[in-house]
Amino acid sequence: MKRFLWMSVSVVALVSNVALASEDLAKAKGCTACHMATRKLVGPSYKDIADRYAQQKGVEDTLTERVRKGSRGAWGAIPMPANAKLTDEEARALVKWIMTQK
Repeated sequence: MKRFLWMSVSVVALVSNVALASEDLAKAKGCTACHMATRKLVGPSYKDIADRYAQQKGVEDTLTERVRKGSRGAWGAIPMPANAKLTDEEARALVKWIMTQK
């Protein structure tokens, strides 16, 4: 029983750290200059992104590519610039975190 409890606590801690790491990563990589958690700034809020793409299959790959290479027209006239300094792993971590913002 103690082993199960320890494993459960470890999993919760790991998941919490991933979520915090992604929020910190978003701040460190400049995402918060254009995006906020619940309201539009220059780009859409993280919540709006998660809501729009919640039911789409394969969206993680699509959004990871958009985060790294930029995109135009998905959310209006203002383009999202490329983030070439992000690794694929960082971009994917950000997308996974964004998709949890509901």
